[in-house]
Amino acid sequence: MQRNTTSKWHKGLLAVAVAGLMSAALTDAAVADPPGRAEARPRPAVQESLDSLVRDEKFPAALAWVGEDGRGTSAVAGSARLDRRVPVPRDGQVRAGSNTKTFTAVVVLQLVAEGKVELDAPIERYLPGLVRGPGIDGHDITVRQLLQHTSGLPNYTAYIGLEDFAEVQHRFFQPHDLLAAALAHRAEFAPGTQWEYSNTNYLLAGLLIERVTGRPVQEEIDRRVISKAGLRHTYWPAAGDQTIREPHPHGYAVADTESGKVIDATVMDPSWGGAAGQLISTPSDIARFTRALLGGKLLPAEQLAEMRKTVDAPVFPGWRYGLGLFRVPLSCGGAYWGHGGDIDGYETRGGATDDGRSVGLAVTALPGTFGNDADQAAKAVVDAVDTAFCE
Repeated sequence: MQRNTTSKWHKGLLAVAVAGLMSAALTDAAVADPPGRAEARPRPAVQESLDSLVRDEKFPAALAWVGEDGRGTSAVAGSARLDRRVPVPRDGQVRAGSNTKTFTAVVVLQLVAEGKVELDAPIERYLPGLVRGPGIDGHDITVRQLLQHTSGLPNYTAYIGLEDFAEVQHRFFQPHDLLAAALAHRAEFAPGTQWEYSNTNYLLAGLLIERVTGRPVQEEIDRRVISKAGLRHTYWPAAGDQTIREPHPHGYAVADTESGKVIDATVMDPSWGGAAGQLISTPSDIARFTRALLGGKLLPAEQLAEMRKTVDAPVFPGWRYGLGLFRVPLSCGGAYWGHGGDIDGYETRGGATDDGRSVGLAVTALPGTFGNDADQAAKAVVDAVDTAFCE
C-alpha cells in the first residue's frame, strides 16, 4: 500500500528520513538465480536504471522484470542485505503493498458481473450501519467511489502509528479496528467531488467481498484472481505469518521519526494492509497479472471498461485513476496501466500496456529512508519503470 513517498500520495503522514550510506552494489556476475527462474540477461538501459537506483537513490537493492508477448528478462542491482554483501535473487519475492488493491477491485467487479453487486449502489446496501462518522454516511458513498478513491473517507494508515514502525512491526490489526481509526475522523470532502487516495476505501471493499460471498477476502482473491491468472509466486500471508516464503531481498525501514534509525523490516505483520495492501508477489507476477487483466482473462469486457474509466489523480503529472488501476503516461508515447505499492521495506511499481509490454519493478526501502530526498527517489523509481517500457 502507499505511504511515505510523495506528499500528494500520502497526505497526513509524516515524512521519514535517516542519514546513512549503504553497501556498494554487486556486479551482475554476483547475482544469484532462484531455482527454475533463471532468465536471459537484462537490457542495458534497464540495468543502468537499476544501478542508478542503488547508487544514486540509496536503495539497498532493485529488481525488475520486463516482458513482451509472454516472454521476459530479469535484472537486479545492489545487495539483498545491508550488513553484508549478498546476491539479490532474480525476480525475488517482495511485499507488494497496494498492488493488492487491483486484485481486490477485480473481485468486486467480478461480483458486479455476476449481478451480486451494483457499482453505483451505496455501500450501505452491503454493509448496513457500518460506515458512520463525522460527516460520513454509508448511504452517500457508492461502491464505485470506494474503488476510485473519490469517497472522501479518511485514510486509516494516518492514525494507527505507522510513523513509529518499530512499535507496530509485529502487531496484529483487526480490520474493524482499522476502520474505527478512520471513522473517528471527519470526512475529507463530500463523496464524488474530489480524488484522494485512502486505504480505507479498500478496507471496506474487502469487507464488502466477505459480506457478499460469505468467504474470507483472501480466499476469494486467491480463487478468483491469483489462480485464474496463473500467478505462481503471489500469495496472501496467513494470519500470524510474518515471513516471506521464497527467495527474497531484505527490506529496510525507519524505526521511528525521532531516532531515524534504520532497521530490517523483512519480518513483519502485514495485517494492517489487509485488502488494501497485504499481498506478497514478484516483479514478474505483478507484470503478468496486469497483462492478464488487460487481456480479458479476469473480467468481462463491460467490467474491464468500467475499470478503465479514469479521473485525474495528481500523484505525478498526467496520472489518472480508474477502479483500482492507474493510467500512467509514457515518455515514448501512450500509457501503461498498473498500480504500485509502498509498505515498510519495499516499494513496487509496474503494469502493462495494451500492446503487450509488461514491467514489474521493486526496491527494498521506501523513498527517503536513507536520508535522500523522498520525492526525488520516488520519481526515480517511476522513471526506471518508464525506461523499462520504452527501451
